[in-house]
Parts: sequence; structure tokens; C-alpha cells
Amino acid sequence: MFKPKILQLLPGYNRATFTADLFAGVTVGLVALPMAMAFAVASGVPPERGLFTAIVAGFLISAFGGSRVQIGGPTGAFVVIVAGIVAKFGYEGLVYCTLMAGGLLIAFGLFRMGGLIRFIPFPVTTGFTTGIAFLIFSTQVKDFLGLQLTDSSSTFIDMWYNYSIHLNSLDPTTTVIGIGTMAIILLVRAIFPRLPAMLIAMIIATAVASMFQLDIATISSQFGELPRSLPAPRLPSFEFAQLKELVMPAFTVAMLGAMESLLSATVADGMTGGRHKPNVELIAQGIANIGSAIFGGIPATGAIARTATNVESGAKTPVAGLIQSVVLVLLLFTVAPLASQIPLATLAGILMVVSYDMSELKNVGRFIRMPRSDAMVLLSTFALTLLVNLVVAVEVGIVLAAMLFIRRMSEVTNVAMITKDLRGDDPDSPDPNSIAVREVPEKVEVFEIQGPFFFGAADKFQDAMQRMERDVVVIVLRLRNVPAIDATGLYVLTEFYRGCRSRGVSLVLSGVHTQPLNAMMKSKLLDEIGMKNIYGHIDDALNGARVILGLPEQERHLPFVPSVIREGRKPDSGDNN
Repeated sequence: MFKPKILQLLPGYNRATFTADLFAGVTVGLVALPMAMAFAVASGVPPERGLFTAIVAGFLISAFGGSRVQIGGPTGAFVVIVAGIVAKFGYEGLVYCTLMAGGLLIAFGLFRMGGLIRFIPFPVTTGFTTGIAFLIFSTQVKDFLGLQLTDSSSTFIDMWYNYSIHLNSLDPTTTVIGIGTMAIILLVRAIFPRLPAMLIAMIIATAVASMFQLDIATISSQFGELPRSLPAPRLPSFEFAQLKELVMPAFTVAMLGAMESLLSATVADGMTGGRHKPNVELIAQGIANIGSAIFGGIPATGAIARTATNVESGAKTPVAGLIQSVVLVLLLFTVAPLASQIPLATLAGILMVVSYDMSELKNVGRFIRMPRSDAMVLLSTFALTLLVNLVVAVEVGIVLAAMLFIRRMSEVTNVAMITKDLRGDDPDSPDPNSIAVREVPEKVEVFEIQGPFFFGAADKFQDAMQRMERDVVVIVLRLRNVPAIDATGLYVLTEFYRGCRSRGVSLVLSGVHTQPLNAMMKSKLLDEIGMKNIYGHIDDALNGARVILGLPEQERHLPFVPSVIREGRKPDSGDNN
């Protein structure tokens, strides 16, 4: 159940597979170098922390993960939340927040929550992802234009207001470098799509800035020289009294990491035809975040863009992810002095391209064709991400999506009297079991529930029962199209049965499926109604009503009756699905 994917694939590993993984790992390592540094700078920490994260977390995710080709590391999804944590608690607080998030991710995997997290609705994930993309773009405007701001704000509206009043401080040289970086990325992507466009743009921009000795902000001028090795594992000192304030941010990091990693693994499955293990992947994400925190990194998760690059480069196994980490270590050892000269405008240009890739703006047509309710969820999540924060956006988005789902499920559940259908009075009835004319005795009414009998449909049942004729002696409730019943449905059905009993009306059930039958048994409702009043087919139920009325039984139209019902015995636990 919790066996890493790499252990399944290594027994058949050969030279051809290694060659494919080697090429893919080198390619992804070159792609990850500029992105890792850019995400770190955007998160408010030195660029080397992004490299440490890509190396350590990327290695651990590939070594322990449940996906064949997943690549892990820092991503744009974390930029906003990490920047907020660093601003409030410092890097020390971020380390402990990441440790707590890692522990939560491991718990998610051990409790097998991987399958549940994947069901967060598309409008919610798209809404907050697009909101994050807009925020990332907004945070890069200062470095892209070389603006001199007297104060900085983390809120979207205040940020753009500050930009508008400081436009006169725009630096033309910095702006040209930023625009040039974006132009090179787009050009390389169009002409040579298999080459690492962002790395090429970063090299060219850095070379131009150094060659002409441009007076612009660089990594070294802002953060100092990059280190040439990984730091020793350690935990910084921190006021443990503040840990309780980090619980909610840690939960947000864990949820965001879980969603992003499983989404990335699902995308990879679609590209490769494979199937990932969601719970193993969550455990690996937890281990990776703990490792990243210990080695001076930031939160990590599955990176969709780098995972897609890995697949397109021919990766076959998680070994490609291990090679990617080794490549980054070698680059850290060899090019750190040169990387220190990278202009901040270049990193800003890279992140602006990344934010566009994240934003889903290219799929605007799909948003327009969405149902209005889904569009409302998407826009609400998007607006809250921009104007409030990511935590509130995800919470409100999920609640709105759940409420809409409940409403839609209640709309597909229907309760109706079908006595006329069974008598053959309605020649256009689509019910195949009402083709043969059935004789429904007088003082018997037949009702049918279509769809799940849950709390969202309880009021429909109550409304239908209120329209029942007063001289009824037997009610046949047909449940053949009720796959499941919840506690509210059981409560309403129990109260209805007791109301019938108090009025001297007998209740007969027909076509009860396994889950509702087991639920009735556990709630003791089955004991109250009695197995003698539970039938597998409508013909048997009508004959049961005739027995109650003292009328002779009639021949059944269909011979099949489930043995559980025919023999009058209770289902065992194996019947529960």
C-alpha cells in the first residue's frame, strides 16, 4: 500500500531506461535552476533557499513518491503564502511551519486521504491558482520596472496603488532587461520548444548585463554571493510559544501542497498512461518538506511544469528526478559565482511568464461556457485570493462548491406517486416495469423515490407524503432507484413510518438496495418495519399489501426475487457496499 514507486520499477531497470532518465534529469535540472531561484526571491527569501529546496525536496519526492515521473521542488502556488509567513514570523517561523506541514502531509497519506483531496472541484483549484498567478505577477512589477518604492504592501489593491504613484521612478535599463528576458523565453519556446527557454533567457540577460556593466539590481547586490554547497542540516532557534500561531498557516501549506502534488501527478498520468499512488505521494511530500526545512529550504510540492518537461524529455522512472537533484548540486558547485550576477529583472521576467502559464487565461472560452453556478465559485475563489488571502479563498470556495453539489443532487432526487403508472392509466409511462398492467388494490398508494435519499432531498419526500390521500390503508414505498440513504433520510423515513403506524396505515418497502437495507438494520428501523414488509419486487410488495387488506394474491409478473429478501433474513456485513 505504501511502497514507493521506485522500488516497483528498479527490478526491470536497464541501460536504455537509464539513458532516457539521464537525458530527462539533465534537462529538468537545467529548467529548474532559474525557476527555483525565482520562486525563492518572490517568496521573500534568498535565492539559494530555492535551490536547496529543489535539490533536497526534489530528491526525496522522487525517492519516496508514488508517481513514476513526478518532479518536486518550490512552486508558484506557495509564493504568496510563504511570503506572508516570512513577513510575519521570519525565516525561522517558516522552517517550523514547513516541518508541521510535512507532518500533516504524512498523516494525510497514512490515513489514506489522497483519494479525497483529489475531489476538490475544478472551479476552486482554477480560481485560487489564477488568483495566485495574478499575485505573483503583481509582486514582480517592482523588480521588472526597477521602481523605487518607499514602502511595500502585500495587499493586491495597495500594491498597484503604490506602483501607480511611483511610476516616475521607473528605470528604463531594468525594464529593457525584463522585457528582453520575456521575449527570449517566448522566442525560444516558439522556435526550439525542447530547449530550456528560461535558462537560455537567464544566461543571455546576465551576459548582456555583465558585458555592458549595467547599473541594475542583481542577486549579489540584493542578497550577496550564492553559496557553493548545501548547508549542514540544522533547525534555527524559534519561540515555541508562537507555534500555535503557525498551525493554520501549516495546515494551509499542507493542503496546498497535497492538492498541487496530486494534481501534478494526475497530469503526469494523463501524459504517460500510468497510475500514481496518491497516499504514497502524500507521504513522500511530507518527508520532502521536513527534509527541505532541515536543509535550509522552503515548502515544496509537485511541480506541474517541471513534471511535464520531465515526461516530454523521455523520463521512464523516478531515477530522472534523482538525477535532476544531482545536476542542481553540480550547478551549485560550479556556477554559483556567475549566478550571483543574474539581474533581478530577469528573475521577474521569468516569474511573469510562469504566472501567465499558471493563470489559465488561455482557457477563457472554457470559463465562459461553464454553468453559471460553477463560474460563481471560480470568480469568488479568485476574488478572495486577490483581495483577502488564500486560506479564506479555498475555504469559501470549497463550501460554495459543496452547497452547489448538494443542490444539484437534491434536484436529481425525485419523490412521486406512481399508482396510476402501475395501474396502466398512463400509456406514455417510461417505466419498463409498468408495461404490464398491474392491479393496484383500492386504499393502496405507491410512491417511488428516484435518486439518493439524503438530507438535500428530505423535504421533497415530506412534501410528497403530505399530498397523500386520507383513506389510504397501505403505502408501498418503491426504493429500487435509491442507491444510498444517509442519517437524515433514515430519520425522515423513521418518522414517516411511525406517523403511518399511529394512523393505522401499513408501510411496505419494495426494491431496497444493499446500502439502504444495511443502514435500516443498523438504525433498528428494519426491526420496526419488519422483514415481512420488505420485498424485492413491486409485484411481491403489491401482494403483501393484498394480504394486509385480506385480498387474494395475484400471480407475479417477474419471477426473480433476491434471496436476502425472499428468505426474510438480514444481510451480513459482506453485503454492505
